[in-house]
Amino acid sequence: MSLKTPILGAALALSFAAPAQAELEVHDQYARSSNPVTGAAFLVLHNHGDTDDRLISVTSDVAARTELHTHREADGVMQMIHVEEGFDLPAGGEIIMERGGNHVMFMGVTDPFEQGESVTITFQFEVAPDLVVEIPVDNERADMAAHGHDDHDHDHGAMDMDAEAEKDEEHDHEGHDH
Repeated sequence: MSLKTPILGAALALSFAAPAQAELEVHDQYARSSNPVTGAAFLVLHNHGDTDDRLISVTSDVAARTELHTHREADGVMQMIHVEEGFDLPAGGEIIMERGGNHVMFMGVTDPFEQGESVTITFQFEVAPDLVVEIPVDNERADMAAHGHDDHDHDHGAMDMDAEAEKDEEHDHEGHDH
């Protein structure tokens, strides 16, 4: 067996993996925290490829737990919930993660988020390889205006991350492991 065969095979495998990574783009990303123990990240994740995918999970070492979350209305009350099945990421489409909607939630933050620092998140997909992204902390940012979204269209009244954390804590005690 020639040494060329394994090297050629590895190079060929890398050439197929690299384009999949390049087809995913993250922009308008920022993280914030309104208290020392919880935080959230907001961003737009765009799939420039021609293959449908699914964002299935997120990880980060800045918190005890990092999850995909969304807000849903139940009996006239907005509730934040963990989206265990993840989010669809269609070919040519995007996932918008914004306040009052889909987002990355950090619970049990190990160190408070400081303005100007960054947090690292790893996104896991069904098809594409993992994507590691540095997210700047911007505790002063109020909306996704740079992306053309109006935060007040998605805001749910007085709910802030403290209230979200309390709801999440209640949600955690409904049969989920810690």
